[in-house]
Amino acid sequence: MKVLVVGAGISGATVANLASRTARVEVIDSRGTVGGNCYDYRDVNGIMVHRYGSHILHTSDGEVWGFLSRFASFNTYMHRVMAMVEGMEVPIPFNFNSIRKVFPETLAERIESKLLSSGRYGDRIPIMEFLSQDDEDLRFLAEYIYEHIFRHYTEKQWGTEPSNVDGAVTARVPVRLSCDDRYFQDRYQGIPVNGYTDMIRRMLSAPGIELRLNTPFSSVGDVGRYDHIFYTGPVDELMGYRFGPLPYRSLRFEFEEYDMEHYQDNAVVNYPDNYDFTRIHEFKYYLRDRSERTVICKEYPEEFAPGSNERYYPVPSETSGELYAKYRRAAEDEYPNLRLLGRLGDYRYYDMDEAVARAMEVWRSASAGDRKPQAGMMWS
Repeated sequence: MKVLVVGAGISGATVANLASRTARVEVIDSRGTVGGNCYDYRDVNGIMVHRYGSHILHTSDGEVWGFLSRFASFNTYMHRVMAMVEGMEVPIPFNFNSIRKVFPETLAERIESKLLSSGRYGDRIPIMEFLSQDDEDLRFLAEYIYEHIFRHYTEKQWGTEPSNVDGAVTARVPVRLSCDDRYFQDRYQGIPVNGYTDMIRRMLSAPGIELRLNTPFSSVGDVGRYDHIFYTGPVDELMGYRFGPLPYRSLRFEFEEYDMEHYQDNAVVNYPDNYDFTRIHEFKYYLRDRSERTVICKEYPEEFAPGSNERYYPVPSETSGELYAKYRRAAEDEYPNLRLLGRLGDYRYYDMDEAVARAMEVWRSASAGDRKPQAGMMWS
């Protein structure tokens, strides 16, 4: 069996590695590096830099964790995010520790008591749902979080008012009724000790895999010679934008170096209200790299423009969902041996573990000769 995988990111590497057990696999990527947006590298200071923003593997899926652990050793890093709120660094998602940080003690205690009376310890309440409060104190809290944490950050991230953002997106911004400051609460969390690029390169080094970089799909020629094509790129580009472009948001990363041990007190600090960037990453924290210098990255959201920047986030809406479905049908009609997957192929926001699980699902379906599994909703 001959298999072509388009894209050497984590989705493509997963399906390629699985397919290599029973097939001859060719992997191509238009970039000159493996890893997709997970690409990282050690700089001259010995710091592992995440070129396209911070990536933290987190999952409660034992199969995914076990699979990736074959190609990398992970540290025990648990991600925490702070937000600069009224000049203070406050834990995000907003939780009881955040409340105690920004409010006087008596008010914080009263709010915490009311929260526990209205919900269970550990509950996660989406911010837009949390705004519908009858109690005066809880309504004050909801409006404070909305104004200082959610509103302006969302406007920068999505380029529009929060009311115009799909509810599936806003549901990912909760108020957490606990003291758990971890950004993720999955059972398994960590960073590959040798980096994501090394992990993905190992995935692609399996016998039976031929890797060709700087190779776009358009250069392949006769695609009919492959039993299966797994395509992780943008489907609108694949189909020549015949129905118009799918909407995406992009990011611009500006890197800076400093002669100091640390620039900030945490790996990621969000700036909801201030500046044009949304957050600052400091990479030394992830693998506890030792260096007299440090590297930071300021992250600026922007509109996606073909040929000028990269696609990062699909923009979920009823209209974009219908357009994607139209493209998907057209692609599968034109390429009967093609299956779409990954953030771009499925036009869906995936965390890394979700991308791996999806690639596993697609390969199992293909190898069993099943009907092509459809992608889920655009946002989980």
